[in-house]
Amino acid sequence: MTEDVKLWASSGDSHFLEPEDLWRSRLPKRLSELVPRSVKHPDGKWETVHVDGQAFRRRLPGIAQEEFYAASYRAPGAGDVELRIKDLDEEGIWAELVYPSLGMWSASFRTPEVLREALRVSNDWAKETILDYSPRLIPTGQVSTMSIEDACAELKRCGELGFKAVFMPVTPHPLQKDYNRDEWEPFWALAEDIGMVLAFHIGTEPVDFNTGGAVGIAYRGPGGAVLNHTETTFGGQRAVMKLVACGALDRHPNLKVLVSEGGATWVPFIADRMEEAYRQHSMAVRPKLARTPKEIIYSQVYASFQHDGSAVAACTSMGYNNVMWGSDYPHMEGTYGHTQMTLHNLFDGVDQKTRDRIMFGSFNELFPGTPALPSAGGALDE
Repeated sequence: MTEDVKLWASSGDSHFLEPEDLWRSRLPKRLSELVPRSVKHPDGKWETVHVDGQAFRRRLPGIAQEEFYAASYRAPGAGDVELRIKDLDEEGIWAELVYPSLGMWSASFRTPEVLREALRVSNDWAKETILDYSPRLIPTGQVSTMSIEDACAELKRCGELGFKAVFMPVTPHPLQKDYNRDEWEPFWALAEDIGMVLAFHIGTEPVDFNTGGAVGIAYRGPGGAVLNHTETTFGGQRAVMKLVACGALDRHPNLKVLVSEGGATWVPFIADRMEEAYRQHSMAVRPKLARTPKEIIYSQVYASFQHDGSAVAACTSMGYNNVMWGSDYPHMEGTYGHTQMTLHNLFDGVDQKTRDRIMFGSFNELFPGTPALPSAGGALDE
C-alpha cells in the first residue's frame, strides 16, 4: 500500500466541545449557579475555577489562552457537527464514538441534584445535536456516579433515547463506593439488559481541589509532561481489573467494556497477571469466577489506541482480538491532520483480516447498526 491510497477506519475515541454555557443556559438558576465556571485574573496568568460551592486557583498555560485552545481543539468540527463530518471525510474516518467535554467535570460536583440534572441536559443536547444528525456519530450518554439510583434511572432513559454507550469515568465519584463493590450490581445488570457499552475514557479521575484542581498531574519537575501523559493510561486498566475481580463481568457475560485512548498491549499483560493471581492465591480469592480472568477479559473488554504500533501486535501476536483504532479527534494527542499517515504507518503490510478487525470489525461489533462504508469507487473515495 502507498499513501496515495486513502485508507478508512472507524474510531473508538473522539470528543465534542459542547457550548460553554450549555448547563448554565438550560438549568434553573438555583442549579446553574453551581455548575463549573472560571474567572480569569487581570494578569492573564491565573484563573479561579468555581464548581458547586468549591473553588481553586490555577495557573494558565504559558502560551496565550487562544493559542492553547486552538492547539487543543484545532479541528474545525470540534464543536460544529456539520464541519465535523467534513473533517472526518477528509481524514478517512467513517464512524466514531464521541465522548463529552463538559462531562469530564462530573466527579467535581458535591450536590446530587445538580449533577443529575446537568448530565440530563447534556444527554438531551447530545441526542438533538449529535445522535440525530448522523448515524456515523455515536455519542456516549452520561450518568451521575455520585448516586447509583440516579445513574440507573438516567442509563435507562439513555437507552430509550437511542444511545449505545455510556461514558464512565475510570473511578466513580469520590462520594460513591468503588466499582468493585456490590452496590453497583443493579447498574451492571441494567447495562447488560439494554445492551449499553460501558465506555471508560482514561484520564477521568476526579479533580483534586486540595492540590489546586490539578487534573492528570501526578509528577512535577524534569520529565513531568511525559510522566503525566503516561500515568493517565493506568486508570482504565484499574477499572477493568475491578470489574473482573469482583465478578461483575463474569455474572454479566453480555456486558461489554471499552477503554478508550489507553493503548491495547496492556490487556494481555493484565489478563496474564490476573490469571496468575487467581491461580496462585486461589485460597484467598473471593468471589470465585465461572470463567478465568483471561477468558473474561478477552471476550468482554475492548481497547482503543491511536498511534501505538504495538497495539497491532497485540492482535497479531498475543491473541487479543478486541483491538480498536481511535483518532482522539480533535485532541493534541490525536491524529487530526496526519490520520492518513498514521493509518498507513500502522497498517501497510498488515494482513487484511487483522486490518479489517482493528479498523472496522471491533467497532461494528460493539455498535451494531453502524452504516456500512460505501464501496470502493463511491463518492468518499474520489
